[in-house]
Amino acid sequence: MKEISIHPVLVFWLAIGWIGFIVLPWYGIEDGFFGLEWLLDGYPFELDYAPAAFLIAAGEKLWLAPLIVALVAPLLVLNRRKTEATYSRVLIASGGLGFAWLIAQGFGIGIRGYSTDWLVFLLGELGDRQFGMGYGGLLVASSFLFMLTQGIAARGAVNGDVFVVGTIGGIVAIVTIFVFFPITKMLSSAFSSDSGYSVLEFASKMFDDRLWGLACLSGGRCGAALNSLFLAILIGTLTTLLGLTFALVVTRTGFRHKRLLRALTVLPIITPPFVIGLALILLFGLSGSITVFLADVFGTQPTRWLYGLPGIAIAQTLAYTPIAFLVLIGVVEGVSPSMEEAAQTLRASRWHTFRTVSLPLMRPGLANAFLLGFIESMADFGNPLVLGGNFDVLSTEIFFAIVGAQYDQGRAAVLAMILLFFTLSAFYAQRKFVGRKSYTTISGKGDAGIHPLIPAGLAIPVLVIAAIWALFTAVVYGMIVYGSFVELWGVNNTVTFKHYVTAFSVRLEDSGIRWSGAAWDSFWTTIKIAIIAAPLTAIVGLITAYLLTRQSFPGKNSFEFGTMLSFAIPGTVIGVSYILAFNVPPIEITGTGVILVVSFVFRNMPVGVRAGIASMSQIDRSLDESSLTLGANSWQTFRRVILPLLRPAILAALVFSFVRAMTAISAVIFLVSAEYDMATSYIIGRVENNDYGLAIAYSTTLIVVMLTAVGIFQLLVGQVRIGRRTEFAPAG
Repeated sequence: MKEISIHPVLVFWLAIGWIGFIVLPWYGIEDGFFGLEWLLDGYPFELDYAPAAFLIAAGEKLWLAPLIVALVAPLLVLNRRKTEATYSRVLIASGGLGFAWLIAQGFGIGIRGYSTDWLVFLLGELGDRQFGMGYGGLLVASSFLFMLTQGIAARGAVNGDVFVVGTIGGIVAIVTIFVFFPITKMLSSAFSSDSGYSVLEFASKMFDDRLWGLACLSGGRCGAALNSLFLAILIGTLTTLLGLTFALVVTRTGFRHKRLLRALTVLPIITPPFVIGLALILLFGLSGSITVFLADVFGTQPTRWLYGLPGIAIAQTLAYTPIAFLVLIGVVEGVSPSMEEAAQTLRASRWHTFRTVSLPLMRPGLANAFLLGFIESMADFGNPLVLGGNFDVLSTEIFFAIVGAQYDQGRAAVLAMILLFFTLSAFYAQRKFVGRKSYTTISGKGDAGIHPLIPAGLAIPVLVIAAIWALFTAVVYGMIVYGSFVELWGVNNTVTFKHYVTAFSVRLEDSGIRWSGAAWDSFWTTIKIAIIAAPLTAIVGLITAYLLTRQSFPGKNSFEFGTMLSFAIPGTVIGVSYILAFNVPPIEITGTGVILVVSFVFRNMPVGVRAGIASMSQIDRSLDESSLTLGANSWQTFRRVILPLLRPAILAALVFSFVRAMTAISAVIFLVSAEYDMATSYIIGRVENNDYGLAIAYSTTLIVVMLTAVGIFQLLVGQVRIGRRTEFAPAG
């Protein structure tokens, strides 16, 4: 009697596929899937909410019928062993062809029938149309994808590990859909015109004088591309130098208040990016307190010097120096003390040791810090919008090309292409600068040395700069808090709670609590989106890190590049590409909360990847091998052995993704809608209406909320406890 094999994973994904095909609505529901109104509105016979099976039975959307074959075929091999060739062949064929057909019909048929002229010429007018994929289509696509990966695993790929092959397939699919596809769509839109695709139209937009003009050399205005490039290089340099300064103060001087300095340097990270610009306006604007004070003292007329390059540069330097500091402090501490002591033993001075030994070993960290400052400056939207004046930059030009009266998607795509070219060029230059030299100074041997102090000639200016910066930062944040309690800055400085009441007032009524404040809708939407996006970002990032550190498979380097690409893409480019890619079928999610969650997940995923790689590199592979030897599979090993040891990486990914979701503006400004308005978008709207008090009150509230959230994440994730060592109590 033949033994019948049971494949629970295959049964699960087949069930998912059939549920999506015969139970759930195939196309997206305009009023929202979770509202459940569709269940009471003629489901499943109402065509707007009908599953694919009911649509085909009603003679509609017959192009979905071939999917039945791909769903039925795997049923024929449920009783086959995985080692049989038929098993893998059927799964690869059904999963691959089913997934390919879904993609082909999704892109081939749009809201006006066939999407391309050659299909109309070949098959004639369709007379029907198709909307964006819904939950039914999503489940069927997932079913086909994971049936395909199971078939590939059955062929022996990655030692036949279903979990690993399925995870690789899933990550590749979502990165392709939500990173490569939008970027490709954006690049193709740069060549589009009213009459089709035109290279001449692209060239006219690419080489426009408004982008590359040098009129500033004769007192006019330079092009936005040159302005952005110059600003990014300036900010990358300034933030790297200041970050190194603070790292040296904390690690290489006898400064006593290091914790306070650490707190001040990290504080801007949880601050909405344009809030520092608002604080600078309160200090140095036309009616700013320092501007008015100096005008009264010297009898001069207040000017608008802040608006333009000076203001943007100051705001971005304050905002992005903490990122450089966090990168460089680990690099400075990682330089082996024994190497520095060896140099001094050979009678090198402190300055010579620092210049010839310590500083060259910090080269990778300096390059990374510059790259981060460069990219953040390029992507920054809030500060140039608030302080830009006549200093045009690419991020704001892209915004006005999309939402302005011109509504020129082609121009926006060209601008985004230039922005992407600058950031990828910086990424390439950073790798060339670091080169292939080895900077490793920490080995398995113990190093009980103590870092030498930096020479006095360097310590004094470093401490002075750090003190001035700390004082300035404290004043800026003092203005942020104080400005939220002022009636009208520069006109009526009466202390009031009006702005907080307007934004966050609450009423107790018979029906319950009524959130009557003007800011509550955007506040709760932001909290909800951030809470959903943060764990998804951590999950995708850590699973990707597991694959990169623990598995070997063909195309691993390309896989790593793809997962890290979104880090090098500015948020402004992400926003534009998502609008172009997801405003039409087959994935039609513009104006929904889904597009916000997806943008945050894939924008912040590289942080989870890097945090996971760093943590997993410290976990001995013998733990995995022991688990596998005892009969656990890869999924059980990952869930029960590795994941509990990754709490620091989980915390880093959760905190960073939550904070960035709360404070992001460059991509969000393109993706918000009337129903899903985010806090940063709301604040920008208040700023444009010169309602600075309400904007700053809202921003202050966000800072408090994020500090609280970071503490909650710390409690929920906990700390890693390895071994049984405890602190010894003193005897006696």
